[in-house]
Order: sequence, then structure tokens, then C-alpha cells
Amino acid sequence: MSCTLWLLPVALGDTPWESCLPAATREAACRLTHFVAENAKTARAELKRIGHPLPLRELAIEQLPEAPTPADIERLLAPLAAGHDLGLMSEAGCPAVADPGALLVRRAHELGLAVRPLVGPSSLLLALMASGLDVQRFAFHGYLPAREPERSRRIAELEGESARQRQTQIFIETPYRNHALFAALLQACRPKTRLCLATDLTLSSETIATRRVADWKAAAAPDLDKRPTVFLLLAD
Repeated sequence: MSCTLWLLPVALGDTPWESCLPAATREAACRLTHFVAENAKTARAELKRIGHPLPLRELAIEQLPEAPTPADIERLLAPLAAGHDLGLMSEAGCPAVADPGALLVRRAHELGLAVRPLVGPSSLLLALMASGLDVQRFAFHGYLPAREPERSRRIAELEGESARQRQTQIFIETPYRNHALFAALLQACRPKTRLCLATDLTLSSETIATRRVADWKAAAAPDLDKRPTVFLLLAD
């Protein structure tokens, strides 16, 4: 099998594709006819937005289950065995980072298939770049527990780990729970811990701010409601 699994980044929002995707990434996507995506409907919308030359009804777009089984993986990779290149798309940003597409990539390597990552926006790296926190040592933890007291306990663990290792901790939340997580961070973290909020990255409404927890407490609460946000902290 000599076909290629292409990892296709997509825009983080509704900005023009030219502002966040290189022309070579768009061109690679426009050459493909077979895709795997977290959500087939939004994948079609993205392919239409970048100007895929074929009618959308002629494209084969399979949806990736949230927790794919080995049988799902084999089925989704079947176009490669049939002689087609295959594009893996995330819901937003870079595929296989903080999404189940990583399992598809792992299996492709096990089968000896070529895997080609393409350049595009990663909210995690953009947030880290702009945070002013430690960029030599960092860790991404995905989602924290949604309920108390587990959430605050986990925040305290991450803050302690950050202090011991001088490591930036990165995590995300479902946008409608952003305010609850922000409040928990202010409650659980020490006053001198630095906290960065990177919201609506690459969009016209983008805001990025890093302050010590004591300063966040003294300022007006930021508007995080239903806005994709990356949280980063670094403890002294």
C-alpha cells in the first residue's frame, strides 16, 4: 500500500482560509476525494469554504467515532488499501492533536503507510507562543474534571507540578463551562501563579492576556462565555 494519509488542518473559526492556511495545505486538500472527519457536516462546510473543485456530493467523507474501535479504524483506512489518498480533518485546528484521529495515525504507521502532516493553526501552540510562560517545558492535559471537588484538586496538583518542574500547564474546557473553570482557578491557585487566557485564537475577537492570579482577581472578569479558550498556568 503506497497511498498517503494526509493530516489536514482546518481554520479555528470563520476567518478567510488565506489568513491561517498556507496555499499548499489548501491545494493538498483540494486534490483529495476521500476524507475522515470528526463531523461530516462541518467537514463539508470547510471543504466548500476552501473551494474544493468537486461537488461535495462526489466526496467520500466518513465520520470518526469519538471512541473508535479497532474495526472502525480498519474501515476508515480502507480507502488507502483501495488506492486512494485519504485526508484526516479535525473539527478545528490540527488533526490528531487532542482528538481521536491520533488512533488512525497510529494504525497507519503500523501498516507501513505514509503519513503527511500539513501546516495549519494549532490553538495550543499559538496560545503557548503568546503566553509569555515557559516554552521549554510544557504539558497539555486536555480537559480537567468538570465537577468539584475533583476539579480544584486537579488544579492544585497541576500548580504543584508546575512549581516543581518549572513547567507550563496547558488545558482546555468546553466553552460553556469556561467561567466555572476560571473561577475555580482563581480560588485554587496561589496569588503569584501566572495564568494565561487565550480566547478566540485567529478570530477578529481574539484576546490573549497573562496575569498573576492576584491581578486577575482584582480585574473585571473576562468574557469567556461560549468562546473557545486555552488556559495556561505557570507557578513560581
